[in-house]
Amino acid sequence: MKFIAATLLVATLILQPALAEEQQAKSPLFGVWSVDVSRLHMAPAARPKSVTITFSEVTSNSLRTRVEVVDPAGNRLEADGVTPLDGAPTAVKSNFESDISATSMPRPEVLIMQLGKNGIPASTRIYSVNADGNSMIETVAFFAPDGKPVLRRNHFTRVR
Repeated sequence: MKFIAATLLVATLILQPALAEEQQAKSPLFGVWSVDVSRLHMAPAARPKSVTITFSEVTSNSLRTRVEVVDPAGNRLEADGVTPLDGAPTAVKSNFESDISATSMPRPEVLIMQLGKNGIPASTRIYSVNADGNSMIETVAFFAPDGKPVLRRNHFTRVR
């Protein structure tokens, strides 16, 4: 009996990384998302015309994040980077928001992203796909210029 229990335990430990990779590959986070700009925490005249974020799997343990913002004047801003999902700090192409990122996917429907720029923390972003699979909340944590911590929520809908 002990032999069977030990065998099952070893098999579970061996298969656990493969199952975790399979879960991430099937993540409901992967796809194209559009923010509801009408709900952004800024004056309507300052709001971007659109914000689209695309999450895609590069390998079983790395993620590509592509953000496209069309600002109020119609200018297109882009951010694009590939990061491992093990939380390792990784340089990304410098953009309007960051030049380094660390990402982790503790569950298939949750992504945690830490951003920095010029050696200074920029923001922490937590993306959580709702149970319907077609809506997502981004919680953004950062410090305001006066040093006070700020939490902001952005609402996304799946484009594809």
